[in-house]
Amino acid sequence: MQRLPEPLRDLVDKLEALPGVGERSALRMALTLLKWPEARARNLGQAIWELRDRLFVCGRCNGLADADPCHICSDPNRQDDMLCVVSEWDSLLALEQGGFFKGMYMILGGLLAPLDGVDSGELELGRLRERLAEGKVTELVLALGSTLEAENTASYVKNMVSKEFPGLGVTRLAQGIPLGAEVKYMDAETLRQSLLYRQKL
Repeated sequence: MQRLPEPLRDLVDKLEALPGVGERSALRMALTLLKWPEARARNLGQAIWELRDRLFVCGRCNGLADADPCHICSDPNRQDDMLCVVSEWDSLLALEQGGFFKGMYMILGGLLAPLDGVDSGELELGRLRERLAEGKVTELVLALGSTLEAENTASYVKNMVSKEFPGLGVTRLAQGIPLGAEVKYMDAETLRQSLLYRQKL
């Protein structure tokens, strides 16, 4: 690619750092932004600038929200005796989109992956322990997917719960989710069936 003017090169480099965006895609995005009316481009920049200031991390579930606690954790119509553990916020969104789960959530912030340097200290297990220690949860639903990392994380959480909270029911999504798939990529019906026919661990 021929030499780009420095301001354009700088933007392309920043866009290219986004997941799934290569150099050509980043250049195409940057050129599109240049074609936008100035007010529209500045509005986008302002929204990016304010994103961190306007978003909260929910103190209960670790989810992204515009208030703390989030609208799910503060909803009195949700079942607070059922807690669904997911790895990331986009998995919560996938489950919520179906509208069939009426319990609460806990986002771990990732999955155990020792080869990538992600151990139990990197996950929100302390926050999970705090939620379980409140004594309201009677069923912990593990909705972590069926990758090797997800299986390892599910096993770790199950063992932790068995040791620290004996008698608490632990279930997992039914294996309607294909091996190697992630929750966030599942269609609503697969997620509904997986939740409906969840299995004891």
